[in-house]
Amino acid sequence: MQTELDGEAPFLWVDRLSEDDRDEAYARLRDGEIVIERLETRDSDGKIDIPAGKVHHWIGTVLIPGVTLDQTMALVKDYARYAEIYSPDVRESRVLNQDGSRFRVYFQFYAKKVWTVVLNTEHDVEYQYLSDTRVHVPSRSTRILEVEHPDTPDEREKPEGNDRGTMWRFNNYCPFEARDRDIYMQCESISLSRGIPFLVRAFVGPFVNGLPRDKLTFNFESTRRYLTQ
Repeated sequence: MQTELDGEAPFLWVDRLSEDDRDEAYARLRDGEIVIERLETRDSDGKIDIPAGKVHHWIGTVLIPGVTLDQTMALVKDYARYAEIYSPDVRESRVLNQDGSRFRVYFQFYAKKVWTVVLNTEHDVEYQYLSDTRVHVPSRSTRILEVEHPDTPDEREKPEGNDRGTMWRFNNYCPFEARDRDIYMQCESISLSRGIPFLVRAFVGPFVNGLPRDKLTFNFESTRRYLTQ
């Protein structure tokens, strides 16, 4: 990622594709599609071994027409409104601390498919202004606890590491680039979940494996909708 920030590699993922794939991706973006692909980081000798865990690595891009970089950053920093903008995926949100361009924020995440998952999370977020047209926003989780019996008198946080392991860690790296009166928003999502036992893989696997892509897609759709209203 550092080579992209330093200008040694194209800033946006779509510009690192082959010419044919790049042309196709831009055509889809102009048509209003969200372009998302799954990635996998490997060691030189093959897959990276992750005992008892599974990494989910996705990257995607959306074109947001008719807005400025300042308007986009104002919305992205408006953490008090995340429960409105990104409902129902975000149920609560607030800034815990701010030091210049660095934020420590709290989110309560919600997901429901095979089962309901509610997570209390904290994240370190930094706004890196690279130029008048480019901003990079890395976000790294510092605390993730699953909520047991949500919305009942028995609601409580489960002890760290003693949960279903839907999300153990979650990092998100989002470059934004202004071109004319459009914004290209990209997010690279890397999350860690518990490995799925073989006996329940068919039942649980689609939920755990599909959750990161679903959340990324919803984030793009919600951001574009609010900025273009």
